[in-house]
Amino acid sequence: MAIISLDGMSFHANHGCFGEEQIIGTNFVVGLKISADTSESQVTDDIAATVSYQELYNCVAAEMAKPSHLLEHVASRIASAVLSEFPPVQWLSVKVSKMNPPLGGQLVSASVTLFKRR
Repeated sequence: MAIISLDGMSFHANHGCFGEEQIIGTNFVVGLKISADTSESQVTDDIAATVSYQELYNCVAAEMAKPSHLLEHVASRIASAVLSEFPPVQWLSVKVSKMNPPLGGQLVSASVTLFKRR
């Protein structure tokens, strides 16, 4: 079993409860960790025997392109899509961070981290 991580995926997306966020968007950073059996790829050096980082990224990007009001909703969609599209994944953790959220004060980010297991 191995943990595969995609860290610091940056997206400009239209998530948020305020109308302006839905129109002009804002910046987000996503982190994804998955657990999968990679024993075959460790021996064969064959990408077909593991979970492709590129395909994982594409899955996350597709979900980030769909507007949502809540980070919880975005994270849940990403988790569900990964579990649906990648049968070898046993569990995952996804963190969605909204950079510089409009909360009336100085704040680097607001985040939601979701854990899901098959």
